[in-house]
Amino acid sequence: MQTEADYYALFEAYQRGELAAGARAGLEARLGAEPRLQQLYAEYVELTDTLTAYGERRHNRQLISSLHEAMLTAEAAPAFEEKQADGLSYSVNPRLSLSRTEQKLREFWGGHRATVGVAASVAVLAVFSTLLGLEWWRTAKVQPSLYGYSVMRRELEQIKKSQRALSHRVNTQLEVPATPPREGKFSGTGFALTADGYLVTSAHVIQGADSLLVEGRDHQRYKAETVYSDAKHDLAILRIKDANFDGFGRLPYVFKGGQADLGERVYTLGYPREDVVYGEGALSARSGFGGDTAFYQVSIPVNPGNSGGPLLDERGNLIGVVSGRQDDAQSAAFATKSSYLVRLVDSLKNRQPAAAYHLPHGNQLAGAGRAQQVKRLQDFVFVVKVYE
Repeated sequence: MQTEADYYALFEAYQRGELAAGARAGLEARLGAEPRLQQLYAEYVELTDTLTAYGERRHNRQLISSLHEAMLTAEAAPAFEEKQADGLSYSVNPRLSLSRTEQKLREFWGGHRATVGVAASVAVLAVFSTLLGLEWWRTAKVQPSLYGYSVMRRELEQIKKSQRALSHRVNTQLEVPATPPREGKFSGTGFALTADGYLVTSAHVIQGADSLLVEGRDHQRYKAETVYSDAKHDLAILRIKDANFDGFGRLPYVFKGGQADLGERVYTLGYPREDVVYGEGALSARSGFGGDTAFYQVSIPVNPGNSGGPLLDERGNLIGVVSGRQDDAQSAAFATKSSYLVRLVDSLKNRQPAAAYHLPHGNQLAGAGRAQQVKRLQDFVFVVKVYE
């Protein structure tokens, strides 16, 4: 079993270009498919960048110190003698008279140079340790984004209250005290992919999860597991694993395999809070952040918790999966195109029994009013709660 040090050695060889073509391609494929490996690589890059920056600052301090030492010892040299220190040349005039204040400062520096140097070193070390500690804390609290924009999973707060209430009910109904369930850490949105228990969400929503809980609007709760994660396109497929689950029923929407039209009206449902929230807008670009053709840009305000929600057109065709938003552009959100989701499902059919993936073929939302479409859709959109 590979340790974290083994992975860091592998990442170092990868960045230096020392891996063979086959090993390099294999690592890149794993980085795209394994969230844990992707997180380790992000931590490695941040740590090496921090250490490199510290090394550069240390070199600059040594260079300045060398110049200062050379200037202090230049008084015995001829007027305007050319001197060099670490490759930099300069001229000094030792016959220039020094002020009384500068003479006192030089005497103080000569007598206390070691003490001041130690104090400065301790201060630099303390600042560096603080910055490194803050960076590790930030890495632990905020998941890095590989997509160039803010991803939209949210930290759970109200979940703690409902879990305490659930634990109380369990404890009062059972003779033997039950162990309270773990508290969820993050949540996002997911929706049904097939009638028999497969769901879709964003890959960053379930990143680092030990276990998953899927909850519908009527507070049905199901344990789920990750079947596949595609970090490059920010997609993840989940499967409900509860024995008492008997299916979602017939899905009312279909997945669009082609491109949606620029400017057409679109809408989404999601869980930026405990109750489902509706949002609407227009498809504003047929490419995502930085021109990424795997994503759409839409003019719909989204918030933490919206990630993984369905994006639909006016006819009720599912055209995308909400991923995140751009910080410096008001109401600019991004969604993975449904065509990439359909390709992912097709590829999984070759690895697992094809019968496991029965995508819906009949659109029951076409022709219905928006309110009726949303009413039908709510039964197939869920909160995805992440436990770490």
